[in-house]
Amino acid sequence: MIVRGKLLTSFNANLFLLGASMAGAIEKDLKNWFADAKKIVIAGIGNPIRSDDYVGLKIVEDLQDKVPENVCLLECETVPESHILDIEKFNPTHVLLIDAAVLGLKPGEVRLVDAGQVVDFSAISTHALPLRIFCEYIKKATGAKIALLLIEPKSMEFGEGLSVEVQTAAERLTKVLLALLA
Repeated sequence: MIVRGKLLTSFNANLFLLGASMAGAIEKDLKNWFADAKKIVIAGIGNPIRSDDYVGLKIVEDLQDKVPENVCLLECETVPESHILDIEKFNPTHVLLIDAAVLGLKPGEVRLVDAGQVVDFSAISTHALPLRIFCEYIKKATGAKIALLLIEPKSMEFGEGLSVEVQTAAERLTKVLLALLA
């Protein structure tokens, strides 16, 4: 996901779902968000040939074969809407979308954002369908709680591999998710 302009309702401390979500706080935020989860979809979003845009896919790849059966992992690339039927069939209580987003933070910084805070905006995006519309549909179809785990990229240029900052964030988030989903 590439964002230029306003992604969220307002860009201030009240913007985020569960607080500041800095290094140590993201684990707490995710733990609270998953607290009542029964069935979880984790969808990695991004483009594997756009450098740090690959981060959502990388995290989901690293979770493969390591999570319990109540967790459905989806590698959506740039078309999460292609997985709508898979999500509906799984009937999750929680859907976590992991993606790169230009939020004006330091590369590798992470935010957990409630899907309801994503608004219609004018932006350059790597997605065919705006995530807001996708999230609204999934919410109506399943009643699931939906959040976006957004990682600030360093580079969205064409190329393979993650920057050091985003790779470090991906490794940390993978460990956190494995611990919470065990």
